[in-house]
Amino acid sequence: MRIWVDADACPVVIKEILYRAAQRVACELVLVANRLLSAPASAFIRCQKVPAGFDVADRYIEDAVAAGDLVITADIPLAAGVVARGALALNPRGELYTPENMAEHLSRRNLVEELRGLGLAGGGPPPLGVADRRVFASRLDAVLAKALRAP
Repeated sequence: MRIWVDADACPVVIKEILYRAAQRVACELVLVANRLLSAPASAFIRCQKVPAGFDVADRYIEDAVAAGDLVITADIPLAAGVVARGALALNPRGELYTPENMAEHLSRRNLVEELRGLGLAGGGPPPLGVADRRVFASRLDAVLAKALRAP
């Protein structure tokens, strides 16, 4: 299993949780962004810079991900793409995207986009809170524990 991070928009506190988890379970963590990133020196952590452009990092992750990998992203179309390839996707608030719930997430995202286009919805999600970080860390631990138990 490899962990891929859509790192351009991933909160720093979530990256820190991921750094510790990668070290703890000796799992490769790849942060993909269109800018230079700094990460702790580790045999398990690497940064992949991609060219600037709309969805370039997303396309890189989707092309590189393998079945059984985990992708950390808040981007629902990216999550749908990696789930279709047999990977799991987890957003920074700890919500796990799976084949069973992906259609619902896409429908909700499309509705919100339509409402924004009509001027009936605005803004984004609230700031990431302490409870969100706990939920993310707990869900990440559960996904990693399950992956480590798999044959």
